[in-house]
Amino acid sequence: MPSRSAHGARTGVRVVVAGDRGTGKSSLISAAASDSFPDYVQAVLPPTRLPSDFYPDGVPVTIVDTSSSMESRVKLIDELKRADAVVLTYACDQPMTLSRLSTFWLPELRKLEIKAPVIVVGCKLDLRDERQPMNLEQVMAPIMQQFREIETCIECSSATLIQVPDVFYYAQKAVLHPTAPLFDQEKQTLKPRCIRALKRIFMLCDHDMDGALSDAELNEFQVKCFNAPLQPAEIVGVKRVVQERIRGGVSDLGLTLEGFLFLHALFIEKGRLETTWAVLRKFGYNDELKLRDDILPVPTKHAPDQNVELTNEAIDFLRGIFRLYDSDNDGSLQPSEFDDIFVTAPESPWTAEPYVDAAERTPQGNLTLNVFLSEWALMTSLEPALSLANLICIGYGGDPTSALRVTRRRSVDRKKKQTEKNVFHCFVFGPKKSGKSALLNSFIGRSFSSNYTPTNDVRYVANVVDQIGGSQKTLILQEIPEDGVKQLLSNKECLAACDVAVFLFDSSDEYSWKRSRELLLDVARRGEDSGYGVPCLLVAAKDDLDPFPMSLQNSTRVTQQLGMEAPIPVGVKLRDSKSVLSRILCAAEHPHLSIPETEKGKKRKRYRRLVNSSLMFVSATVGAAVAVVGLAAYRAYAARKNT
Repeated sequence: MPSRSAHGARTGVRVVVAGDRGTGKSSLISAAASDSFPDYVQAVLPPTRLPSDFYPDGVPVTIVDTSSSMESRVKLIDELKRADAVVLTYACDQPMTLSRLSTFWLPELRKLEIKAPVIVVGCKLDLRDERQPMNLEQVMAPIMQQFREIETCIECSSATLIQVPDVFYYAQKAVLHPTAPLFDQEKQTLKPRCIRALKRIFMLCDHDMDGALSDAELNEFQVKCFNAPLQPAEIVGVKRVVQERIRGGVSDLGLTLEGFLFLHALFIEKGRLETTWAVLRKFGYNDELKLRDDILPVPTKHAPDQNVELTNEAIDFLRGIFRLYDSDNDGSLQPSEFDDIFVTAPESPWTAEPYVDAAERTPQGNLTLNVFLSEWALMTSLEPALSLANLICIGYGGDPTSALRVTRRRSVDRKKKQTEKNVFHCFVFGPKKSGKSALLNSFIGRSFSSNYTPTNDVRYVANVVDQIGGSQKTLILQEIPEDGVKQLLSNKECLAACDVAVFLFDSSDEYSWKRSRELLLDVARRGEDSGYGVPCLLVAAKDDLDPFPMSLQNSTRVTQQLGMEAPIPVGVKLRDSKSVLSRILCAAEHPHLSIPETEKGKKRKRYRRLVNSSLMFVSATVGAAVAVVGLAAYRAYAARKNT
């Protein structure tokens, strides 16, 4: 049974009970389910279910008993890996079992990479020697300091039913309302992602944007999250608590952001995590403090050769955001200004691959508008859901369905001999040292470097290209390492997302030319076999070096044979790369041209034409015969009628 609904809500919690033999695992489960102490209990119980109305959250709990014997170790490990929460037991009358938690069980869970929260439970409380009293908090503090996965500790007695139901309530609560995403136990502070989410919620509720929640805004927030208004005395009480504990938490206008964050930290410290989680979930957050998929209406691609782009409405919003945060009006965003844009998102989305190196900043580390829009276009193309989530997080107020659009199929563009796309995806192929990285660097304005650094992974760059007439298109270049071509082409749909492919070769190196030709033919064959043929361009790089004598002649002959444009010559430092980029964009905008045809592809095309013409001939012949028969029948009918 799935543990989550279509909207991400939990439909069940699976709790696995583990611990040394004889610590009271089975008795604990039996007592919790029956609310009585069993006279006899079997060694290992079958899974036990506590119904949805057992606890206030209305989520059923399945409790799985385990054996600590060596014979059952494989089953134990399997159950632990499937657990939503783990209850580790020790016996209050056997101090050695408590020591075994930190010497065996907790290290074992880490070794198995169990990520579930842990509840430490002392069973048989009624059997503890009263002459040896124990302070649970004092004993467990150093253990909890070492093992942060421990959510809480509790002692109980199955015989007297003391705190037995509480054990699985805490286990359920640790799953439904986890501490780890919200609070740093070591620093005793809210975690950064939690602060960002609460900051966004505060800004959404601060309708008059005065930096504080008035009494009316607080009431509206309360009703939205908990379906109940705050009484005037309650609002006064909340403000008094904040004022007494944090300076600046309340202003003349109402509850400030600092006060709002303090309240949630206080809820968590007091064990009321369900309050903060109720607020977060009401505003669309999942357990990772990211917006849930069910509130992200990402448009569906119906075919592999479709892409996702930002709509004009979303682009206009981003232009407005850029101007709003460009406080000094210098046409670029400083790092601090850029960080402020994403202060209400889970994190800044472009600090990791493939975005961190995809665009060049100014010498001061700033982002221009074109770079800003290019990064958004790249993110939308590669990860539409991430792009939409970040748009919403930074304040996109329009209908989320109006932010993204799916482009027309490339196969349709090819038939219509035109495209409506604004973002084009170009694959860059070539052998090592052919100049692929130099082309990408030149495209984003990065200076040429004579130091050779091989690219081992797929790399992306993006930039806006100005066109005649003032329009703009975004071009994404994806560098394909030579060693990764075979794996790429093993996927039948690998060329579906590609609008144009570029093949570079070092015109001063015979091997480079031959290898580039091999890559070109491999890609052409894959395009013919899959039906996703793409326009291709051949670039003769480093043509200012001593050329391989036959490279230009051979490359020209190959492009003629394949029905492509003539090779494009460029120098070592790609000073004239703008002409190359304009040719790439032109090829992408004319999806029916420069698609290479191999001999096999040409034969297949001729065969199809022959078959089609034969079918047309047969169809015409049959049609004529039917017409003759029909005419004869009509004449016979007319003669019979006259007679």
